[in-house]
Amino acid sequence: MPDAADYGDAERDTLGHICERRGLRAPNFVRLGLANIRPLAGLAPPPSPEGAYGKASLLSPGKDTTAGHWEMAGIILDRPFPTYPHGFPPDLMEKFEAAIGRKTLGNFPASGTEIIKQLGEEHMRTGRPIVYTSGDSVFQIAAHEEIIPIEELYRICKIARVLLDGPNRVGRVIARPFIGTPGAFRRTERRHDYAVEPPRPMLLDLLKDAGLEVAGVGKIPDIFLNRGITQSLPGKNNRQALESTVSAIAEDTRGMVFTNLVDFDMLYGHRLDVEGYGRAIEEVDAFIPTLRGGLKPGDMLIITADHGCDPVGPSTDHSREYVPILASGPGVRSGVNLGTRATLADIGATIAENFGLDLPKGKSFLGEIIN
Repeated sequence: MPDAADYGDAERDTLGHICERRGLRAPNFVRLGLANIRPLAGLAPPPSPEGAYGKASLLSPGKDTTAGHWEMAGIILDRPFPTYPHGFPPDLMEKFEAAIGRKTLGNFPASGTEIIKQLGEEHMRTGRPIVYTSGDSVFQIAAHEEIIPIEELYRICKIARVLLDGPNRVGRVIARPFIGTPGAFRRTERRHDYAVEPPRPMLLDLLKDAGLEVAGVGKIPDIFLNRGITQSLPGKNNRQALESTVSAIAEDTRGMVFTNLVDFDMLYGHRLDVEGYGRAIEEVDAFIPTLRGGLKPGDMLIITADHGCDPVGPSTDHSREYVPILASGPGVRSGVNLGTRATLADIGATIAENFGLDLPKGKSFLGEIIN
């Protein structure tokens, strides 16, 4: 995005770098119009894409998960959630340690896998939870499940969520459980996010209040603090999330399925794994025909992102980039260029208009794409 340099992201380019460094075979994404949004090495844009395509800016300041997902739902922040490049303030950590009855380890920005390599053995010896952050607005607490049982870790996170308010109101507190032995630690899939309360009006509330179903897949319910969610479905990894999505769209209901694919950031972007990231895109690409095949008349599939996470680096954090928008479905016009949207809230406004509702933020593109 034009302001990427302000975030230290001037040269970062998630999709472009993956195509350049690794190469990408994504025929279904290409068929929908991905390569028509911008030139991508090795991907030839079709003259007549099957979907509508474009890109969107993140209008909110920052580049974190909460800001991106909230903006899709029509919440545009006037200031970013706080980040802690030098760790959390000593007075805050003292209050936290007193409240949980334990000293802590860490308190600096780090990769989740690296910090448990570095401090996991000491954690097991002392019983002290590992606290760390990133370029995102997060307070992360890692603990071995045999040292601090999972319910105790969740209790500790809830204490942190209460303390992290006012100027320290981070976007999310995240439980990061792991297992294993020194040299062979592995994070488990019992992660849990504790978000802040989303302000109103918000797309998910509008849909639920109108009597529509809102299925949240993966960490979506956590990001929105379960607001507006009528059904929570598992999505501990990309494959499970995609399978949950197919199951949800097969149901005879009216509403929205909101799915987050967690592997891109968690396993590949933050770990600077270009090969893994590219392979994950190709795996999702191969699943697109299944997703599209489950669409019924009147259904629409929108594929987008909440921010960038360039696996080439140099940073392991999220990156301030435009995100793609690909829309398709039985009633969606082919080959519509949506251009550059001013905000991700345009997606929420489009969904709201589809159900005869009005979301104050964003400009709907429904009229541009529906036959």
